[in-house]
Amino acid sequence: MFHKEVYIDRRNRLKKEMKSGLALFLANQEASMNYPANTYHYRQDSHFSYFFGLPHAGFAGLIDFESGEEILFGNDLEIDDIIWMGPQPTVCEQAAEVGIFKTLPYNKLAETLQQAGTKGCDIHFLPPYRGETMIELGQLLGFKPSEVKSNASMELIKAVVKLKEIKDSLEIAEIEKAVDIAWLMHTTAMKMIKAGTIEQKIAGTIEGIALQYGGSVSFPVILSQDGQILHNHNHNNALAEGRMCVVDAGVELQSLYASDITRTIPVGGKFNSRQKDIYETVLSANMDSIAATRPGAEYREMHFIAATRITEGLKAIGLMKGNIEDAVAAGAHTLFFPHGLGHQLGMDVHDLEGLGENNVGYDETTKRASQFGTAYLRMGKKLKPGHVITNEPGIYFIPALIDKFRAEGQFMDFINYDKVETYKDFGGIRIEDDILVTETGQRVLGKPIPKTISEVEATANSI
Repeated sequence: MFHKEVYIDRRNRLKKEMKSGLALFLANQEASMNYPANTYHYRQDSHFSYFFGLPHAGFAGLIDFESGEEILFGNDLEIDDIIWMGPQPTVCEQAAEVGIFKTLPYNKLAETLQQAGTKGCDIHFLPPYRGETMIELGQLLGFKPSEVKSNASMELIKAVVKLKEIKDSLEIAEIEKAVDIAWLMHTTAMKMIKAGTIEQKIAGTIEGIALQYGGSVSFPVILSQDGQILHNHNHNNALAEGRMCVVDAGVELQSLYASDITRTIPVGGKFNSRQKDIYETVLSANMDSIAATRPGAEYREMHFIAATRITEGLKAIGLMKGNIEDAVAAGAHTLFFPHGLGHQLGMDVHDLEGLGENNVGYDETTKRASQFGTAYLRMGKKLKPGHVITNEPGIYFIPALIDKFRAEGQFMDFINYDKVETYKDFGGIRIEDDILVTETGQRVLGKPIPKTISEVEATANSI
């Protein structure tokens, strides 16, 4: 937790954005693994944490935008709880830690909301992403569970996006801590990627680093020599010589700020010539689009810089052909690069996306594309100082997608399908960094993680 002044300031800034009504923020409930008392490691709701800080279940926060009043609802622990958990601070004591001085028992929440409703007061809430939260909101506000999301407050969504997407120095420092732990995760993985090693051994090792130095992984580790599967959580392969292993992993700190880094390493620590050609193309897409990142530019411009570098590289290898500009405009590159360049990063690895990708990555002036591949770009709008974004271009040889495009006769003027067929066993390559948009340009966050061919080979072959 930060100092209480941080949370007071955040709530005050939210009050300036909202015109009237109340905002309701529910803490996440405990989630059971297999029976009620055996719960998963607790993870607080990011929005509750941002405004109210407390890392525990059993709370709700209410902000009145007209009177300025703030209330924390929660119950003090009873002796049965203390036996298992030890002494805990009271609700009043915890509220004071985040600058709130009015508390009520949790069972007063429904009554308080009902009284506000009878006065014609709007109750703003954010769209829930957990079923139990959806049910609780429905019970509190008189909606069917199926109606809850559609009644979420667009005014509150826009206000929260405006506040949370611009990171201050405290937040940037937390993200950099998370990247520095990811450095250890990824350099450890590089040294372990040897022929015959089971992927799970590496995945488990680097997840242990996240647990040891952070709070948890920021998402389930993606680690596989079958890197053509973009989000591959299957770790059952024995690594084979001649393959490459995609490692996409990051850490989430106890503050909930996250990192998200990808590196691709040749099994055995040495790139062959075919791997080098594809890798250098992805690296060029990564580095050139990072260099062009600046405030005032639309992030989708960076996406198309990456797409152009990928098309140029694949044409030089002989996998693509024809006019590069025409090929990118037609979307021919999406056979190899079928996703967007990146997304926002913060308290969630896909920061704020629970509020709707179009509400977070797009706005009134920048609309989402409908073209295959480009439609998956999560972040397209103009960049501002304080945005933290990922940059993660890739090249993948997905046999099913190759077969589909070829059977449909797609992009015959731009793709050399006969040669592409010889790459169906290649897998995929992705390189990802976490980027801060500054007043004048950008900065790659955290301790530099090896990514050039010489750096990756040197690290993979070090003791």
